[in-house]
Order: sequence, then structure tokens, then C-alpha cells
Amino acid sequence: MVEIVDRAVVVGTSVTASKRPQPMAASQGGAGFGPLAAIAASPWRTLAERAVEPNGYYLPDWELAVNGSARGRTGVSALAAWRDASLLTDGAARLIGLLPVISMWRAYKIPLPVLVSADPYGTLGTPPLDREWAEDAALGLMREARMAGAHALILRDVALDGAVIRTFTEVLRQGGMHPRLLQSHLRASLDATQDAEELLREALGAKKLKELRRQRNRLAEHGEVRFEVARTPQAVASAVEIFLTLEASGWKARRGTALKQHDGDAGFVRRATADLAASGQCEVVTLRAGDTPVAAAIVLRHQDRAFYFKLGVDENFARLSPGVQLTLDLTRHLCADPDIAMVDSSANADHPMINPIWRGRLAIGDLLVPLRPRDPVVPLVHAALKLRTAIREPLRRAIHFIRKRQGKSS
Repeated sequence: MVEIVDRAVVVGTSVTASKRPQPMAASQGGAGFGPLAAIAASPWRTLAERAVEPNGYYLPDWELAVNGSARGRTGVSALAAWRDASLLTDGAARLIGLLPVISMWRAYKIPLPVLVSADPYGTLGTPPLDREWAEDAALGLMREARMAGAHALILRDVALDGAVIRTFTEVLRQGGMHPRLLQSHLRASLDATQDAEELLREALGAKKLKELRRQRNRLAEHGEVRFEVARTPQAVASAVEIFLTLEASGWKARRGTALKQHDGDAGFVRRATADLAASGQCEVVTLRAGDTPVAAAIVLRHQDRAFYFKLGVDENFARLSPGVQLTLDLTRHLCADPDIAMVDSSANADHPMINPIWRGRLAIGDLLVPLRPRDPVVPLVHAALKLRTAIREPLRRAIHFIRKRQGKSS
């Protein structure tokens, strides 16, 4: 069995933490598998502009910040597909496909020769493929994975109905193969081409909207209710601190999962949001009652899509639904933006807050992509993952039940 080592440049050659990686496009002469940190930002940004399908969580300024300091998500590798790879040393080659990856051992603690898409600290792992060379890009990523010793790829949290998965499916079909669906779910999305008020009336109904207006009036007793949008790097940097404080003030802090509780997580958020704001790809929205911020959220933007990353609320105002109030204003804000056609909630399936408001649905799932026809390792990988799920799912449900009981008693 071939061992795939995380952060490898080629099979069997590891990169130590003390060795500073050089930009892959400039110095590694066509290497298609290496440290993610070695991917030059400029060709990656060009690829993002030309991507056949948007994904704010694989924008270079976001993912490089995640890889730089986010807890449990640093030091990943990348598969890269290049057009005219012979011109890499001259800087004339075009990056046409990119997939941040980790080993199956790191992802699942299963020792099989498989590469798994890295977690971008968001809930969408659809890789960028150049819209003009999408099939070549998919083939290139698969070829580089084979050369790295992998027998399969696992694409986690991808948009199942999107152009990228259609491309991989077609490439596999041409090779006499097909992807295997490992899991799937639906999550909320917003059709931002609609009129916001009409959309909210249809989604919530007159009775619920009347109750929300009553709550907003109660919120206004603490001061004028204002919805603010931070866009510039300076404004975003200030608003992010408000978001981090709010997110760390409630149940996430009690569980130890708030971003501000971990220097690496807070550092990645500060760096990524400021860098993306400089290119108009991030904004932070805040709802205030007078001078008091009661809710804040980070929104990423890529092409014609927005991504609702995370929400923080002041639980002292919980009875007045500050998170819902912010989401209503955000809905109006994004529906009024002609550059945004759709918004991905980035939420879990059946999310109790966002699902009743945003009635669109995105099919998200994990796919097992074979790299060779009739490879006996692929069904072995599939079986191992099914067994892992069968063992872990009862435990996950038990933990969820206990947390719900604790929440009701607190």
C-alpha cells in the first residue's frame, strides 16, 4: 500500500515545518502536488475569477489564512492542474484547477491511500475549475492524485447539482467510472433575484412577520435599531471584533467552540476578512439597538454568490430574536444587490433559524471519486466509511440529545 504523507511535495518527500515553501508556480517546475502554502496567490486569484462555479471558502485570501493558523486545519497539501505546464518556470502557465487536500488518515483516521478535500472552515468544498478548461482541470487533478499514490479522491461538502460535480461525473464516465455518493443533505439558500418583501411574506406569513415587527419595536426601546454594513478593510476589521465578541458571548463559548477562544482561529478570521474586504469579497453586517450591537455576521462574496459564514448574537436580547432580525435585514440587503443572484446559508440541514426564512435548497454531499477503473481499493474505502458512520452516528445522536437537555435546563 502506498503511503500518502501530508504536506508532501512528491511521494515519499516530506516538507518539514521549518522549511519555507516557495511559490509552486515559480519554482517547482510543474509540481502538481505540494504544500498549499506554496501555491502562488496571483494565479490562484485568476483561477477564482474564471471558476466555473463560485465558492467563497476556496478563495485564496480565505483558504491561505485558514491554512496559516486555523485550529486543526493548517499545513495541508494541494493538487494543482496547470495549462501549458511546460511554461511554469517562465510564469506563463495558467492554473486551471486546485484542490486543497489531506490524507484519509488525517481526515478519518482510516489508513487507506486516499486524498480528501481539506476543510476550508466553511461548509463548502467545491474546488475551483477554470470554466474554459473544466474537464482538463478535473482530469489534471485526478492525474496528480494518482501520481501522488492515491487510489481515490473524497470530495467533501460539494454542491451536488453544480457545474464542478457535473464535470467530474462526465470525466469519470468517459473513463468508464462513476462517483459514489457517501452522504448528502439539503440546506437553505436564498434566491436573491426576488423581491425581498414578497419573499419574506411567502416564507414567513403575515402572522409571523407581525410578531417579528413587535419584537423589533421592543428592541427599539433600547435605542434606534440600525443595520450596518462594513465593506472597507478598516471598517471590516472593526466590525469583526464586534462579531468575535458576540459569537464568544453565548453557547459557543460554553462549548469552547467560539472563534475568539483560540488565537489561531481568531487570527485567521481577522486576516481573511481584511484581505477579502480589500477586493470587495467580504462584508460584516451588524444590527444595533442604540449603541449596543446585538447581532453580527460575516458574509463572503464570490462572483454572483454570497456565503453567510457565521452569526454572533447577544443572548441578553434572545427573546427579541436578534439573529432573525439581522437575517431579515441581510435578506433585504442582498436582494437589493444586482451583483448577487444567490446566497448560500452555509448552515446545517434543518437549521431552525434560517430554514423558515430562506426556502431555497442546495444539495450538498460527499463524493468518492475513483482514479482507476475497477480499482479494488475503492469499494474497500466505501465500506470503511460506512462502518465508521455506523459506529459514530449513535454517539453523535447521544451527544446532541445531552446538549439539548443541558440547554433546556440552563
